[in-house]
Amino acid sequence: MKIGFIGAGKVGFTLGKYFAENGTELSGYYSSSVASAKEAAEFTGSKYFENAEKLIGASDVIFLTVPDGAIKDVYLSLPREILKGKQLCHCSGALSSKDAFPEINEYGAKGTSIHPLFPVSSKYESYKVIDSAFFCIEGDCAEEWSRILSDMGNPVRIIDSEIKIKYHAACVAASNLVCGLIAESTELLTQCGFSEKEALDAIRPLAMANINRIFDTDPVTALTGPVERNDVSTVKKHLDALGEGTDAEIYRSLSLKLTEMAEKRHSDADYSEMRAVLSNKSLNNI
Repeated sequence: MKIGFIGAGKVGFTLGKYFAENGTELSGYYSSSVASAKEAAEFTGSKYFENAEKLIGASDVIFLTVPDGAIKDVYLSLPREILKGKQLCHCSGALSSKDAFPEINEYGAKGTSIHPLFPVSSKYESYKVIDSAFFCIEGDCAEEWSRILSDMGNPVRIIDSEIKIKYHAACVAASNLVCGLIAESTELLTQCGFSEKEALDAIRPLAMANINRIFDTDPVTALTGPVERNDVSTVKKHLDALGEGTDAEIYRSLSLKLTEMAEKRHSDADYSEMRAVLSNKSLNNI
């Protein structure tokens, strides 16, 4: 099985090198950036192709490692007659194979989405640590790719295309939204007189200890703080200090989720007042 890549960014570099290091043969790369395609080909010990048609002809599997918004357009731009017998794959977490490759089976080809739950941050370094990444797969060749990636040592899960967007929302919650929460904490600390660096240095041990506790146990067991303690007075003071802007909305929404978790942990406790405080925009109604 020869694998080719249309697109030579961080994901194309990383997967190409990772596959090559694990004994998979690469045909090479095509990209709108000739320099990037040549660089990726050299990095992975494969070839540079002058156009997508030649790369497809030399490949059994073609990964479209282009920006998510361009995947479908790139697919639709490919000549249909050269797709017969080929596998097309993409790495978007949000798009299903059906979304990205409409009517692909009508052309005698197969479509699969292969998404690593992993922040691919470096063209040259990420391949060294992607062996620990969890991959979620859906589409025509999901079983085949599950076997391939499992043989490489990666944990794998096949999912239904219908739930792909909810799956991606879960990934965003664990990665991008965490960035927002750390930014929120940092900004509040700068309002208390910290520099941004001082704020990040201060919350790092707190955040890392909590993250480790979550994954050593589970989110409900790891929960601490005023919501878990049912300390309504402190939560009211927090909301008074935050006012009625975005900061307060973030606090209310996430604290309501924490209230659900606290109720699971303390099934005999009454959190009704906590819910009322968090659900009402005006504390005067309590």
